[in-house]
Amino acid sequence: LPWKRGARGRGGSCGAGAGPRGGGRAGIRAREVSTSWSPVGAAFNVKPQGRRLDLFGERRGLFGVPELSAPEGFRIAQENALRKADLLVERVCSLPPGPQTVLIFDELSDSLCRVADLADFVKIAHPERAFREAAEEACRSIGTMVEKLNTNVELYQSLQKLLADKKLVDSLDPETRRVAELFMFDFEISGIHLDEEKRKRAVDLNVKILDLSNTFLMGTNFPNKIEKHLLPEHIHRNFVVTGSHVIIDGLHAEAPDDLVREAAYKIFLYPNAGQLKCLEELLSNRDLLAKLVGYSTYSHRALQGTIAKNPGKLVHPAFQDKIGFLTTKDFEMIRGMKMKLNPQNSELMPWDPPYYSGVIRAERYNIEPSLYCPFFSLGACMEGLNILFTKLLGITLYAEQPAKGEVWCEDVRKLAVVHESEGLLGYIYCDFFQRADKPHQDCHFTIRGGRLKEDGEYQLPVVVLMLNLPHSSRNSPTLLTPGMMENLFHEMGHAMHSMLGRTRYQHVTGTRCPTDFAEVPSILMEYFANDYRVVTQFARHYQTGQSAFLACHVTWSSSEL
Repeated sequence: LPWKRGARGRGGSCGAGAGPRGGGRAGIRAREVSTSWSPVGAAFNVKPQGRRLDLFGERRGLFGVPELSAPEGFRIAQENALRKADLLVERVCSLPPGPQTVLIFDELSDSLCRVADLADFVKIAHPERAFREAAEEACRSIGTMVEKLNTNVELYQSLQKLLADKKLVDSLDPETRRVAELFMFDFEISGIHLDEEKRKRAVDLNVKILDLSNTFLMGTNFPNKIEKHLLPEHIHRNFVVTGSHVIIDGLHAEAPDDLVREAAYKIFLYPNAGQLKCLEELLSNRDLLAKLVGYSTYSHRALQGTIAKNPGKLVHPAFQDKIGFLTTKDFEMIRGMKMKLNPQNSELMPWDPPYYSGVIRAERYNIEPSLYCPFFSLGACMEGLNILFTKLLGITLYAEQPAKGEVWCEDVRKLAVVHESEGLLGYIYCDFFQRADKPHQDCHFTIRGGRLKEDGEYQLPVVVLMLNLPHSSRNSPTLLTPGMMENLFHEMGHAMHSMLGRTRYQHVTGTRCPTDFAEVPSILMEYFANDYRVVTQFARHYQTGQSAFLACHVTWSSSEL
């Protein structure tokens, strides 16, 4: 019974540059621009002025979950989920095998995932520590329950009886049969075949691994600080300065100053003894678990059920050779550019490739950010996505005003996804802007998976897209670089996958599928972001409204390095 993480994402974003921090969308006033935007474009291209004070509105709770109007609500939500899980386990174990077995298994998984997936997001993204800590405890509680269920013999036998009956299996539709097999697979890799003592040991190891994974991942997002006097004074302005320390919260990979990039790289990635100890313990426990349940390494366990099947087939030698040749060629080009611009310090360093790749692209294809960025305001790009989805999928995005307490930060936008014939498909929460303690990772999170409920109603999916875009400035909305726009399109591809993957079972809904296939819709969206025929449909200057027939985009799209 899997608890599948809802996060899908790609690393790294684009350059920083923070303008004034904004608030939400209520009580907003438009910028002084000479163009008009659609409601979706306006939702992302106006200067937030903070929400209107709501003294009487009912506080609905995060994502509209009533219990989550306060951190203590996570304890209530997890207790309700655990109680429901116990009832569903009792129910499925008392019924004869049949299609209803799979339905109850999926409902059991859904009842736990609806708390765990939401908490998994809140524990890293909520700006308030009390919410983060409460969410982390909920994750641990639900995760422990999941691992116990994965080694519950009676629960396993209820599914095994179904799959062992050929007549019953033949009567199942392909989707139900596949979901049943996936549930069985999770039992098998969790050690259901072990004796009771070893099953308990497997549960303990899995819980320990969950804790260590969470600790390590949270640690990767922590900024590092250094005393001011240890850095040249002229680069202080590129970082946050507090008292006698400079705070480094990212790699600043696109900074033109070599020294800024070097300082950020060395300080942000400086070896951390606590992190190293955590990682070593995590790897050790993974190895112990793998060997306990019958695998030679954790990699063999992780790849079981994938196309690769085992680590030896993970990278084909011919493919590896081809990639190696292309990589060497790219690095030679980057090294040449650094030698040209900085002959006194021409050795290529680890913090150089992202910056010099951009320099090569700009020089070779004559693309200057100051010229094209005004045509790619965030609002214009969201309008472009709306146009694209309407033409391709019959889908329209509508900006909605979140209820009081529904979002965790005032600059989060809420989009309703509506199909021309099917109606409302689900909701996308757009957490796009930089803020303190926010992870530097562009991600898609499943908050609630879609599924067909027993009463015939479809449970609408809810997702979050998390980016790290700079805030708007006093004079302009958020303007995107090509890399930022490509990331936006990529993550929206994941979101559309979640909206359109309307499976009967939440266990396989949306991005809850093999990882390689989960990347297909998002990679497809990147092609649209890099096609001038698409881009010229929406790229327009944020002040004048002038359309950009970007000849430069034709060359820009062919300049991938």
